Amino acid sequence: MDELRYGIIGTGMMGVEHIENINALDGARVVAIADPAESSLGAGRAAAENSVSAFSDYRSLLDDGGCDAVVVASPNMTHIDVLRNVLATDLAVLVEKPMCTTVEDCHAVVEMAQARQALVWVGLEYRYMPPVARLIERLAQGVAGNIHMVAIREHRFPFLPKVDDWNRFNRNTGGTLVEKCCHFFDLMSFIAGSKATRVMASGGQSVNHLDESYGGHQSDILDNAFVVVEHENGVRGMLDLCMFAEATHNQEEISVVGDKAKLEILMPENVIRVGRRGDHNIGRVAIDQVIDATIPYAGYHYGSSYIEHRKFADAVRDGGEPEVTAMDGLLSVATGVAAHISIEQQRPVLLSEVL
Repeated sequence: MDELRYGIIGTGMMGVEHIENINALDGARVVAIADPAESSLGAGRAAAENSVSAFSDYRSLLDDGGCDAVVVASPNMTHIDVLRNVLATDLAVLVEKPMCTTVEDCHAVVEMAQARQALVWVGLEYRYMPPVARLIERLAQGVAGNIHMVAIREHRFPFLPKVDDWNRFNRNTGGTLVEKCCHFFDLMSFIAGSKATRVMASGGQSVNHLDESYGGHQSDILDNAFVVVEHENGVRGMLDLCMFAEATHNQEEISVVGDKAKLEILMPENVIRVGRRGDHNIGRVAIDQVIDATIPYAGYHYGSSYIEHRKFADAVRDGGEPEVTAMDGLLSVATGVAAHISIEQQRPVLLSEVL
């Protein structure tokens, strides 16, 4: 396959981000876009480096037959209906996170993915952020020893405006801990090398969107939470999320502690710190800058989307397996759903209850 031809379904902010990354990818080209909002279609046309076929209905894009692969970047609540049609084709598919907004819909996607030959890849690209990839590499080398704790902090800005304000409501997004945090729950389990089994969470809507009403309905998305996740092998994960903390130096901090060392990364400083027990002490650890000079387009996520697309394209051409599967998408959503139930019912929630 000399040139991989992409179709983009949904050309809002993330759809345009995918177009920019594909523009930077050798041997790939966006040939078609679809979005019911004319403003978004215009943004997609402007981002593409060549003329593209533009459709208001994604089914027309599928019927057109000019694509080898499709990226689904439409609003969360549309994923299940879009995927039912996309997965009925033989096109390779990369679907943005969250895979769906409910566990039931995620199960349906897993079944559809297992019934087809073509690639299904879920866009949980945090694994590919250069500092995170370096952390994962060092952990695989055994630097931390036996891993016991994974802590992730994201202190960031509020949710951005979207078309028709769809992201202001749990019913559309799956809830903040699904929409935003499925990335982190996937990363916790990936680092732990084990599935989540129990979730305990506390959270609320304390600052953001309190005075926002749409069609007479008050915005109901959470803007802060603490979530503890226990895994089958005993590894504990913890998420500290605050979405009214944009006045911060590092938006994301991830630390992993084992019996031999503590490793942590800070972004956007993009540094990794390694403190080995017996060699280092408080205030005195090894610090390295992590920069991947091979990434031609950094975009919103430190180049992780470009790396994801590079790996996805290689898998399409080589007939390879997805590195991030539909099952990974299901489990990441299920963990977020369990966290929301834990907050609402003020109790620990077993993943088996949700799954």
